[in-house]
Amino acid sequence: MTRINIRVADRVLPATLDDTPAGRDFAALLPLELELSDYHGVEKIADLPRKLDITDAPSRYAAKAGDITLYAPWGNLAIFYKPFQAAAGLVRLGAFDGPIDALLQKGAFPVRIERAE
Repeated sequence: MTRINIRVADRVLPATLDDTPAGRDFAALLPLELELSDYHGVEKIADLPRKLDITDAPSRYAAKAGDITLYAPWGNLAIFYKPFQAAAGLVRLGAFDGPIDALLQKGAFPVRIERAE
C-alpha cells in the first residue's frame, strides 16, 4: 500500500492506495496537479494524463464515500463523497484515511496529489 496526500488549498487529506496494478500505476503518476469538478452530486472527477493498468480489476465496483477510483471507460479519476451503486468499469484505487470535507466545495478547484513523506 502507498500512502498519499491530497492537498486542497492549505488542507492536507491523507489517503492510502491499494496494492493492486491500478493502485500502483496511479502511484507511478505522482505527483499530479489536477482540477477536480463535481459530477452528479456524488463524486469529484478529473482527467488523468494516461490510462491506468486495470489488470485483474473486478469488472464492477460499488463506491463508498471516501473511495478514490478510476472510471476506466473514460480514464478519469473519480473521488466519491457519497456512496454509489456498482458500476461497470469503476476500479477502486484506494481510500481516504479520514474526513474529506475539504473536497466538498462548489465549482472546479485545483488539487495536488503526492506521495506522503
